[in-house]
Amino acid sequence: MRKIRKGDDVVVLTGRDRSKRGTVLRIVDDERLLVEGINRVKKHQRPNPAKGSTGGIIDKEMPIHVSNLALFNPVTKKADRIGIRQLKDGRRVRYFKSNGEVVDV
Repeated sequence: MRKIRKGDDVVVLTGRDRSKRGTVLRIVDDERLLVEGINRVKKHQRPNPAKGSTGGIIDKEMPIHVSNLALFNPVTKKADRIGIRQLKDGRRVRYFKSNGEVVDV
């Protein structure tokens, strides 16, 4: 079970985008995520008439490592660590470590 999933609201812990918030757009692989508005870079792109793309400098989001992100806790309004616990009915759910509240029901 993943601690951070697609659609989660996350906070960046380290790097040049530290303390910025964004939504997880896509899971690239086991360790990297694509977050909306985070880790933006400028890419110099050549025009490709076959694909119909124009050239120029474009802004693009690059993947960021999971260890540099934490889930945003709406109750405390801060970044929070995540744990996984098993409910009595056998389901596994994520919960915030600071206050024990369940993330997904």
